[in-house]
Amino acid sequence: MIQALDKQLTFEDFLQWYPDGTGRYELHNGVIVEMNPTGDHEEVTAFLNRKLNVEIDRLAVRYFIPRTYLVKPENADSGYQPDLIVLDKIALEAEPLWKKSSTILQGNSVKLAIEVVSTNWRDDYLKKLADYEAMGIPEYWIVDYLGLGGMRYIGNPKRPTISIYQLIDGEYQINQFREQERIESPTFTDLILTANQIFKQN
Repeated sequence: MIQALDKQLTFEDFLQWYPDGTGRYELHNGVIVEMNPTGDHEEVTAFLNRKLNVEIDRLAVRYFIPRTYLVKPENADSGYQPDLIVLDKIALEAEPLWKKSSTILQGNSVKLAIEVVSTNWRDDYLKKLADYEAMGIPEYWIVDYLGLGGMRYIGNPKRPTISIYQLIDGEYQINQFREQERIESPTFTDLILTANQIFKQN
């Protein structure tokens, strides 16, 4: 899934270095990481993209799902590309780097961030969770469709799990969903989707 490249950069250097249209990269504490998602990973992401776009249209809200973007945590030489992100078009007007480099600095510009788990699951459950919480991103999904995460995160025995984190009083509170359980999204409250539908893209 990921390949570290031998470069130590500031976030500003990373923006200058980033090759347009030739891959997907993140910056983790000054280190460039190339993301190489599998076909199954991309199918899960595409399914969620389609379902959420339908909800956005149905609600007639000023949200959208961009194709390219970076989320930059405060006080860190890091920049992430969640597998899926729902942005608030109105809030983006206050984002200083959005028009120039599609970069999000403020958590309230994001309605929902989603990471689909691969072999780098520690990044999703540890690093990114902490950074998204600190930024104030109100809702964060970890879609662990292969049950790869550590047992302390998804239980024993490990099973495919969707963890939905909601920001309450500055801290994430978690709800988890498996098999035929209908997921509960604080942002998309009328979304009718079970964990298995996401895992199997039905």
